[in-house]
Amino acid sequence: MGVLKRFTDIMSANINALLDKAEDPEKMVDQCLRDLESDLAKVKKETASVMAEESRTKRQLDGCNEEIDKLQKYAEKALLAGNEDDARKFLEQKGKLASKQATFQQAYDQACANATKMRQMHDKLVRDISDLNSRKAQIKAKVQMAKAQERMNKMSSSIGDSSGSISAFDRMEAKADAMLDRANAEAILNEGSTDKDDISNLSAKYDAMPSASVDDELAALKSSLGI
Repeated sequence: MGVLKRFTDIMSANINALLDKAEDPEKMVDQCLRDLESDLAKVKKETASVMAEESRTKRQLDGCNEEIDKLQKYAEKALLAGNEDDARKFLEQKGKLASKQATFQQAYDQACANATKMRQMHDKLVRDISDLNSRKAQIKAKVQMAKAQERMNKMSSSIGDSSGSISAFDRMEAKADAMLDRANAEAILNEGSTDKDDISNLSAKYDAMPSASVDDELAALKSSLGI
């Protein structure tokens, strides 16, 4: 039966190996559950069909066995009644059913083995689904923690890369300080030049005034002239 091979593969599947291959375990868990639920529905349907076949072959075998027992008893009764020909007929019919009995037994054994395998697969899938459902929340929580940690790592890396920008700002601040120092120095120099110019102008004013000796000569001249 092809379906038995299909579901035997399901039984041998390693769910953890599937999860290991997933790029996103959170999505893979949900996908695994959906796949397993779908497989379980198919297994249930096929298991019911195989179990029905087991029951049918069992009824055939039981019916054949009962008929053989009846023919055996009729043959015995016929002999006891002294009817050997009748007994022979019953035994001949019993022989025909005996050949069918082997076929019915073989069909029942195969159906029984198939039903056992299908029930095993059904029970395994039920356990796998129950296990994944119980672990799903835990797996998703771990994934969220991992993603949060990855975001923190990226942020930390980004902050570490800002050292170059901070260094550039330090250089700009140093240049600004130097410009301010030069401007202040020029202001001081400009203030000194103004004071010197004022003194020079004031000195020139008094330098232009007549000297005391000239005044004295002028006064003496006026006196002699009677002015």
